[in-house]
Amino acid sequence: MKKVLIVGGANGIGLSIAKIFAQRSDIEKVYILDKVPLSQEYQEEKIVSIQFDLTSEEYSIFDQFSDIDGLMITAGFGRLQLFEEIEEKMIPLYFQVNTIAVIRTIKHFYDKLLNEKDFYCGVMVSIAGFMSSPFFSLYGASKAALKIFIESVNVELEKAGSSNRILNVSPGSIKGTSFNQGKTDLSLTANLALQIIEHLENKDDLFIPNYDEIFKKVLERYHENFRAEGLHSYEYKQQSGRMRTK
Repeated sequence: MKKVLIVGGANGIGLSIAKIFAQRSDIEKVYILDKVPLSQEYQEEKIVSIQFDLTSEEYSIFDQFSDIDGLMITAGFGRLQLFEEIEEKMIPLYFQVNTIAVIRTIKHFYDKLLNEKDFYCGVMVSIAGFMSSPFFSLYGASKAALKIFIESVNVELEKAGSSNRILNVSPGSIKGTSFNQGKTDLSLTANLALQIIEHLENKDDLFIPNYDEIFKKVLERYHENFRAEGLHSYEYKQQSGRMRTK
């Protein structure tokens, strides 16, 4: 890779990936596209920060990145809330940001994915897209849609003869990000960012961090009895300390 676009890279895991890329001699430019500007403390020569709201109807801004050979989409949001507590106006917003924005962005670069030239593409999805996730009903639903989209398009890419793939990165809770009102701490996200970049450059189609240690058993329990695992997930989140107080 020489030029990389990171959508949602002004903080959290996206910023961590951007900073690692910017330190590499083979990378010429790292574009960050985010709703918020890049903080002064993270700016450097190789990084170009551009503000853009993914809920916008107009996506022509992506036309200026025709020379990129890497795309990582990390934008998204979620909040631990019961469905009854979520305002109705938030329902379309969840899908606009977490799902539709990702699909529209990939559509703008789909010719590159189909091309015989190497194009590296990855998306931060979530383990919540693989199973029922109480307190994350809308978030999980928006990520489940992404999961199926990525799996389906990867088959189409393979059948079209392309070696390029979309990497589905589906972690659980990540420390050191601004997700769920947290704060960015690059020292906590650097190792995961390096792993993501490795899978991205290998053109893998799925990376679940801590799969063998945690999520293999969780997914097995879910497929054996999704109702029981849903109840377990509910209780786990209640006891996790991550719940927001009213």
